[in-house]
Amino acid sequence: MNKTFELTIMDISFKDAHRKYSTTAFNVMVKPIGPICNLNCTYCYYLEKKNLYESVRNFKMSDEVLESFIKQYIQGQKAPVINFVWQGGEPTLLGINFYKKVVELQKKYKGNKTIENSFQTNGTKIDDEWARFLADNEFLVGVSVDGPRWLHDKYRRYKNGDGSFNDVMKAIELLKKHRAEFNTLTVVNDHNSYYPRDVYRFLKNIESKFMQFIPIVEQYAAPEEETPVELISPDFQGKSEVTEWSVDPRQYGKFLTTIFDEWVTRDVGKYFVQIFDTTLANWVNQNPGLCVFDRTCGEAAVLEFNGDLYSCDHFVYHENYLGNIIETPMVKLMKSEKQMNFGLRKEYNLPDKCNKCKFKKVCRGGCPKNRVTETGVPEKRLNYLCEGYQHFFSHVEPYMNYMGNELRNKRPPANVMRWAKKYQVH
Repeated sequence: MNKTFELTIMDISFKDAHRKYSTTAFNVMVKPIGPICNLNCTYCYYLEKKNLYESVRNFKMSDEVLESFIKQYIQGQKAPVINFVWQGGEPTLLGINFYKKVVELQKKYKGNKTIENSFQTNGTKIDDEWARFLADNEFLVGVSVDGPRWLHDKYRRYKNGDGSFNDVMKAIELLKKHRAEFNTLTVVNDHNSYYPRDVYRFLKNIESKFMQFIPIVEQYAAPEEETPVELISPDFQGKSEVTEWSVDPRQYGKFLTTIFDEWVTRDVGKYFVQIFDTTLANWVNQNPGLCVFDRTCGEAAVLEFNGDLYSCDHFVYHENYLGNIIETPMVKLMKSEKQMNFGLRKEYNLPDKCNKCKFKKVCRGGCPKNRVTETGVPEKRLNYLCEGYQHFFSHVEPYMNYMGNELRNKRPPANVMRWAKKYQVH
């Protein structure tokens, strides 16, 4: 970070932004088994994080770290509802007994607070016992699925090369059987991005009511560059190139608009697509509920298996290490100047093109991890997905205006479906 920018952050931190970071409410995504996974997904950015812990052989979170985290996470926040997010790697590899212990510790420390749990999984280890446990303990289960078999198995494979689709479908059926609440996370890549209708209709067919479409954008370090990991941070100053499986920017925009056109005429209020909801929220000046499209970030960190805390799930690099929660209280790390600066960079490192863009209020420059396109100013790179976002926001503008008007007049946004059918005819 250059000194001028650092001073800018310090100037504003005691005004507008400081009140946000001084409140005791934050989110931490937990990696209780670190980067260990039973799959070898081609585009996974987390598998090689084990290189940051070269001497480690056992990535399982210890009882000491687990209890300390749960206690600190609950007691360090004033919010009445505390949401735990368990991820990996593949979190089911720890076994059900680990999460039984989680539930017990949450009951021990919750006091008058309400505890919620979210659990992101590739689904391949979910059996009857797992599905029953997740349902009985009201875990919200996120299942990673990239579409029908011929799209999903392109990249989501076991280490022996076999596709994972069949096992994921079995998991979804078991979750439905036991009435466990689930949603789907779909990685939009260079392959499935060309088949938006196939993806969307497939997800509806498996009864996914809540859908996340996450664009994959990763960079390789050039061979001559010495880095601990091959997929590098957007702050990397050496030679790099975007990976071949990253989604094409404009195609990502087309992927979203194609799905949106079907959703807006048939499915509003029936199926929920995260990016559509967050776009509408920003359109009417409400909290988007998603850091990607919020003005600043830094309130969602990631905890590794050993208690190491990093600024963000997509910034688990040495330079984004905040400290260890066994040595330093989590609240202190989350409210540190380093984390505050990290979060404020999102807004104050926007390039001129973003600041002049009519969609700034809904895009906010997107996720900083995807700001890899050079602008001539090193610390003010443009989001790789900019062209796709502009295509999407331009396309949905009339619909968002209509739904926003319905909300202001206290009418259901789903009214847009009747209007959209007529609008699209014309």
